[in-house]
Amino acid sequence: MQRLSRRFPGLGFLEVRYRVKSWQRLDLCVEDGAAAIEAARAAGAEELALLGFSMGGAVAVRNAGATGVELVAGVNPWLPPQLDLDALRGRRLAIVHGALDAPLPGIPGVKPSMSDAAARRARTVGADVERQVNPIGFHAVALRRRDGGTLALPGAARYGDFVAREVERFCA
Repeated sequence: MQRLSRRFPGLGFLEVRYRVKSWQRLDLCVEDGAAAIEAARAAGAEELALLGFSMGGAVAVRNAGATGVELVAGVNPWLPPQLDLDALRGRRLAIVHGALDAPLPGIPGVKPSMSDAAARRARTVGADVERQVNPIGFHAVALRRRDGGTLALPGAARYGDFVAREVERFCA
């Protein structure tokens, strides 16, 4: 988010911190996302773009019907088959998914086939869909270093470039 805010200084950015970060409590996460949208609108935002990573993809989709939401962008989004995509009707759904993303024992991940199926389903409800595969992307984009900084993983720049292009399109 810091890179995006530096690249687009005229835009406001808001990060959602979930009370409970678990796909098993998705409804609470969706409520937290809705509260962030209301905070943005209270601050004067009229047009909104939602960016979700992993489970945040489902949170963003569930909040896509909020007034002013025009774009939902997902990075390695978790968009299971039972997720209702009707809120995407008339909106843009942009997905970038790492080809090397997959759940491993003890390590979260989302198979790229899930976002591919979701992209196809979103088109059937009338969403404008763009989906790209990051050929060297893993589920994680970066690792936390012991000193508190981050270490970008291979393919991280491609995720950032994709999202930046979508934000530029959103601003146009």
